[in-house]
Amino acid sequence: MSVKACITVGTFDGVHRGHQGVISLMREVADKQGLRVVVVTFDPHPQIVLAKPGREPLALLTTIEERCEQLAHVGVDEVVVIPFTHEFAQTSAESFIRQLVSTIDVQHFFIGHDHAFGKDRGGNEELLRHLGVDLGFDVERIPPLETDGLVVSSTLVRAALKSGDVEAATAMLGRPYALRGTVVQGDGRGRTLGIPTANIVPTNPHKLMPANGVYVVSMIINGTEYVGMANIGLRPTFTTDTAPTLEVHILEFDNDLYNTTLDVQFHARLRGEHKFGSREEFLAQLEHDKQQTIIYQHLIQQRRNT
Repeated sequence: MSVKACITVGTFDGVHRGHQGVISLMREVADKQGLRVVVVTFDPHPQIVLAKPGREPLALLTTIEERCEQLAHVGVDEVVVIPFTHEFAQTSAESFIRQLVSTIDVQHFFIGHDHAFGKDRGGNEELLRHLGVDLGFDVERIPPLETDGLVVSSTLVRAALKSGDVEAATAMLGRPYALRGTVVQGDGRGRTLGIPTANIVPTNPHKLMPANGVYVVSMIINGTEYVGMANIGLRPTFTTDTAPTLEVHILEFDNDLYNTTLDVQFHARLRGEHKFGSREEFLAQLEHDKQQTIIYQHLIQQRRNT
């Protein structure tokens, strides 16, 4: 006989502090009653599948792999990933819940203060309470989490990152924003300038890239944390690129990383992207950026040790 579950349904993109508050409450109830915590989520993100022509596509805070990792990290016992398609989008909320409860032994159903799901967003607290009487589960409404007077949401985190405010994103996520990507062969310009860089291509094309600029970042390589400075942008001093790229100069590291997958964590934005008038001006600015990054390196290490 399966263990009864506390369950919630949502996209949980970012697994931000609001999401973590939901999981924490579920974990508390589950531990008291000997239940398991189950999150039902969707992939691809519904807004990507249902995007209207001409609209800017949704940028993901977490890929499905990252989402599952983060959910497990904050205390979820099982993540059920439902493939989201146009056909599935036509499923009524009631039909969806009945199918779900037929496969998962639900004791408690948790729903966010403003969350709705199913066709025409018909799955709300009222419907759940009605079905709970019929199907034998309780419903608990979860209040919003506020930071500086604002309700934490995936939309707010995206807006912060798109403006380059990675520190505000960190506050809402409860951890630095991370971008997972693979190191590829670049044009070698960084090495000729004395600042070798790793050129990183995101593993998921829908992953959100923070605003163009220079950032303090960190990453784990072979079990060791390294700090570096990253540039996101078009590299206008040297190229006529039309799509932004991510390059990272890693402090105290000069080994070959080609084909390595890294999680680049963003800690602070040093400046926006500029076009410099000369090679010397560019190198002088990079040296200043590097000194600022070294200061942050000590701060990051102190935070890790406290």
